[in-house]
Amino acid sequence: MAERYEDRAGLKVAAALAAFVEERALPGTGIDAAAFWRGTADIFATFAPENARLLAVRDALQAKIDVWHDDRAGKPIDQRDYQAFLREIGYLVAEPAPFAIGSQNVDAEIATSAGPQLVVPILNARFLLNAANARWGSLYDALYGTDALPGAPAGKGYDATRGAQVIAWAKAFLDRSVPLAQGSWRDWQGGEPTLADPAQLIGRAGDNLLLRHNGLHIELVIDRHHPIGRDDPAGLADVVLESALTTIADLEDSIAAVDAADKVAAYANWLGLMKGDLTETFEKNGARMTRRLNPDRDYVAPDGTAFTLPGRSLMFVRNVGHLMTTPAVLLAEGSEAPEGILDAIVTSLIAMHDKGTNSRAGSIYIVKPKMHGPEEVAFTDRLFDAVEDLLGLARHTIKVGVMDEERRTSANLAACIHAVKDRIVFINTGFLDRTGDEMHTSMRAGPMIRKGEMKNAGWIKAYEDRNVQIGLACGLSGKAQIGKGMWAAPDRMADMLEQKVAHPMTGANTAWVPSPTAATLHATHYHDVDVFARREARRAEGVTGLDALLDVPVAIGRNWQPDEVREELDNNAQGILGYVVRWVDQGVGCSKVPDIHDVGLMEDRATLRISSQHMANWLRHGVATADEADAALRRMAAKVDAQNAGDALYEPMAGREAESLAFQAARALVFEGEAQPSGYTEPLLHRFRAQKKAAFPSPRA
Repeated sequence: MAERYEDRAGLKVAAALAAFVEERALPGTGIDAAAFWRGTADIFATFAPENARLLAVRDALQAKIDVWHDDRAGKPIDQRDYQAFLREIGYLVAEPAPFAIGSQNVDAEIATSAGPQLVVPILNARFLLNAANARWGSLYDALYGTDALPGAPAGKGYDATRGAQVIAWAKAFLDRSVPLAQGSWRDWQGGEPTLADPAQLIGRAGDNLLLRHNGLHIELVIDRHHPIGRDDPAGLADVVLESALTTIADLEDSIAAVDAADKVAAYANWLGLMKGDLTETFEKNGARMTRRLNPDRDYVAPDGTAFTLPGRSLMFVRNVGHLMTTPAVLLAEGSEAPEGILDAIVTSLIAMHDKGTNSRAGSIYIVKPKMHGPEEVAFTDRLFDAVEDLLGLARHTIKVGVMDEERRTSANLAACIHAVKDRIVFINTGFLDRTGDEMHTSMRAGPMIRKGEMKNAGWIKAYEDRNVQIGLACGLSGKAQIGKGMWAAPDRMADMLEQKVAHPMTGANTAWVPSPTAATLHATHYHDVDVFARREARRAEGVTGLDALLDVPVAIGRNWQPDEVREELDNNAQGILGYVVRWVDQGVGCSKVPDIHDVGLMEDRATLRISSQHMANWLRHGVATADEADAALRRMAAKVDAQNAGDALYEPMAGREAESLAFQAARALVFEGEAQPSGYTEPLLHRFRAQKKAAFPSPRA
């Protein structure tokens, strides 16, 4: 079905988007519709050409890097020569003089707190509500229903043996975090607890006790009539932890939004969050349920003073990057508008409906991904200036999170931070995208090491260290988040409890988790580690140098055995197909996708980028042939079909590869991977998804 457009100040705006803006987003902001569209047209006229120029710079730099590697084929990379070349072409820029960021009006959850962060696809209202409500979570539930503890509940009803295991773990956690002056919480009989630090008891809600440790809250639920509390000597029915302090509502990697209808649905959910009226009705266990945003939580301090704590995560919204355009708006000459510019305008407009239920500091929080270097970051700063002027907002009301996930950004991180020094509130690392860009940038340098070896490559440690070291040197502590990446295996909570404590140990005050349950379990790490104390220790380190960061992970001279090549191809092909088939056929941008060993992993486009670039790299350097790659894709199509056999909407690929748009998309990502801009998967995914929607214009697509 062809898109219907309406003229607005010389722009062609999809009718659905125009109606959404004028009937739902603008009312209540005091902004006139005609003035809004005139200002929007002016922003596109000013910034769209510069957006295009910056993308051309990316391509020009890549072409020069390709030639440099071609001229040195098979030779080790001399870092001195390499970095001199990168400076000569403008890939590396001069470090700024020492400075400290000046961001103001930043909410405490971001600036002065340490705790988990969720990322959630904005198109799924149910998931979005779950994530926003994940500010508080039951530790008992998180332990009981996962593999966080050995074994599993027996039978369908309550398993008292499992319950005892959970309670013992939770009380040991209390002993570590809020110890009693004498004895253990397991022996507490109720009443007023005598704490080793009495200041940790900060309030009550009825019989419930509110404690605080490392800036995070713990609520002890006291209910002697509860099935758990009645058997507890103190009546302790649950331990509720402050969990996901912040959540990113994602318009980017975790959703499939290829047209105006998709964009409007996403924007509508963001509006529901900002206005506080988002709901979702669904069936669960045969009963119809309606989910809505949780209210704030009321307490009384020991001195009798009433106070309130937020009941929901503080929300960021992640816009798309600079690369993609959208058919939701056509510019005067008929071309599609840059999607990131549209996101900046519309998500900021929508955030004006927040009356302090999200940001009590009066700020708008936008995460901006996939920026390459300080010039692109400075472009975002000026764009946000223009959006503030359009909407009548004070300068730097719109805050920015800079994702340190592209090679040119991580190599110039201090300069990138400086470019947005008065609005930055967030930097973080992203292993998958950063690895994808590492492989694409150095595609011609030689065959890359196997994907499983990447996490142990020298540049990864340098990358993770520099993110924290530079963030601290630029004064982010106390003003902004320094973040770490995702735990991708939502069913492996025991492993997460063991391993993810490493993130707060780095001095990062947030890290990504895949679910509300994972947020509650990861919150325990921020009780075990005083992040701000860790930062004091790390300040003395200095900043890891570029030699380690720019060490290209090639395996020159290494000859893999045929079974190793087949194993690597199968692993990559299965991951690509398992994700792409849901993206193209069903419009699912993020979900738990079984890997080649049938372990469910939360996958998004970043996963796809690394796998497709790795296969493209091995094809370029003759490690694998085109026939071998095709054979792997066909083998893994059958495996992915089997893994999705229980999905009634699933369309098999094996045996119908020529007609399956999903299979064709996966194959294109591999065989056209080297030609994709920065190795990104969006252009091909959008093309094939749009074809699918055109072929099946129904809920099925």
